[in-house]
Amino acid sequence: MSGGGTLEIDVEQLRSNQGLIHVCVTREADYFPDCENDPAATRNSIRAADTHSIRFSNLPSGNYAVSIIHDENSNRQLDRFAGIPREGIGFSRNPRFSFGPPSFAAAVFHLDSAGGTQRIRMRYFL
Repeated sequence: MSGGGTLEIDVEQLRSNQGLIHVCVTREADYFPDCENDPAATRNSIRAADTHSIRFSNLPSGNYAVSIIHDENSNRQLDRFAGIPREGIGFSRNPRFSFGPPSFAAAVFHLDSAGGTQRIRMRYFL
């Protein structure tokens, strides 16, 4: 392994194989959960039908949080109705949340050079 750990993310309970899965891995609470404007975030988008496991290699040891959107209509955004997500969302450590996304502290985990796995359950509200 050269320089860092490998993070394996297993995506569970997708309601369909339609669209895209957008994954964001960040070390910064200020940019969680959407990673918008985070220059150090690691992102990936894959077709939902292709796989339910995503790998990020050579991540430096440290604390991270992961957010996932199941973009079923492939429009590259989280669709909402009256503020409620119409598409699936998931977070590292599978924290409980009700109004708004969980905090960075609720989703954060430590990754060392040995790597690790996060099993993230998707949640759907509509």
